[in-house]
Amino acid sequence: MSYPPPYPPAGPPPLRPDEERTWAIVAHLGGLVAGFLAPLVIWLVFRGRGPYLENQAKESLNFQLTLLIAYVAGGVIALVTLGFGTPLLLLVWVGQLVLQILAAVAASRYEWYRYPVNIRFVS
Repeated sequence: MSYPPPYPPAGPPPLRPDEERTWAIVAHLGGLVAGFLAPLVIWLVFRGRGPYLENQAKESLNFQLTLLIAYVAGGVIALVTLGFGTPLLLLVWVGQLVLQILAAVAASRYEWYRYPVNIRFVS
């Protein structure tokens, strides 16, 4: 006969600061390759294991969702104006590249980074 344990099993251990920093960098730069999926997966997998990583993954996820809206809007404008909206898409891409690199550098220094242009979908 099997008896239940007297206390619930322990959850996953908290991350060390260097692990949090590494995953925060991946969350910020992963958006260049995988869009909103990289920070979403990192946030869901490591939720509750470190406040810094959780904050930075949500910040990156919100930025990626904001970029998705900007790319869709720019694509529609480019389609409607027969290509005259293409510079808008280029501007969004350059802004994405610059801001994500700044965020990754801040994360490498273990600084709490907030994107200047961001819609807060996930808080």
